[in-house]
Amino acid sequence: MKAIGFKKSLPINEAESFIEFDKEITAPRREDILVKIEAISINPVDYKIRQNAAKDKILDKPKIIGWDAVGTVEAIGELATFFKVGDKVFYAGDITKEGANQEYQLVDERIVGHAPKKVSIAEAAAMPLTSLTAYEILFDRLRLSKEKDAGKSVLIIGGAGGVGSVAIQLAKNILGLKVIATASRPNTIQWCKDLGADFVVDHKNLVKEVNDAGFKEVDFILDFVDANQYWDAFVQLIKPQGKIGSISDPTEPVNLRQLKGKSVSFHWELMFTRAMFQTEDMVRQHEILNTVAKLMDEGTLKSTLNTTINGFSAANLKEAHQLLETNKTIGKVVITF
Repeated sequence: MKAIGFKKSLPINEAESFIEFDKEITAPRREDILVKIEAISINPVDYKIRQNAAKDKILDKPKIIGWDAVGTVEAIGELATFFKVGDKVFYAGDITKEGANQEYQLVDERIVGHAPKKVSIAEAAAMPLTSLTAYEILFDRLRLSKEKDAGKSVLIIGGAGGVGSVAIQLAKNILGLKVIATASRPNTIQWCKDLGADFVVDHKNLVKEVNDAGFKEVDFILDFVDANQYWDAFVQLIKPQGKIGSISDPTEPVNLRQLKGKSVSFHWELMFTRAMFQTEDMVRQHEILNTVAKLMDEGTLKSTLNTTINGFSAANLKEAHQLLETNKTIGKVVITF
């Protein structure tokens, strides 16, 4: 089968930043299932790993990345019980294993969901990683619920990005929160409004912008961009006993003690944690993805697909990475096979 990887971390415009190669198909064992992939999606984690995983060395064999896929189950391991051959599935995967930039992939069924039935393959491929991240941060990390939190306010930093685009919808449509999202360009502002944001503010003068929208403070903050850049604003804007969740990678320490006076809690979210550490509740991702598929089929959750590239090739993967590396993409970029 065809796979695409890299042996050295190179700028994306270099010929060998991605290389195509042949690879054996491996039979699934235990909880693994073998999936014939039909579409993949690209996330910032892809280019971050491509840029850093083989910086000062040349790998013996190409590294396969990619953490979003839709496909059909071709075979199942002896302990797999959630799926049968022929089922359509979608998943993000496990960062400690090979990614989805290949025609067939082994993946643990506990982190795989049944794909939605009423949307296209490309629309489904856009959703696993970002939906898992947004769902986990809202429901598993901040532990929000409609019953106790409806009507409260949430500030979402990076509303038009992949995770922000899902978080806006879940916060509005499932939890009933008042959603304030950051966006600064006319097209990203409209994107956030179309997804359900009640207010869209410019991140450049965050405290004033949120105040001008009618909020002296907010109950919850979701940081999908950079905790360092906005930390002082977070400290000012968060309500006493509020909650802050973040997926960003701060390059400098942040002073958590600044949150003590308000008894504010801070929560990390990394979608890969459950698979990486084989946690007891790893199957939760199977359950979340099934919920996401149901929400998509009901129309409660819209796909965040914005760009589709047809054809699984090194050239098309390079094009997708180039788009993401501009940091100006809206929604998701998908490659169909």
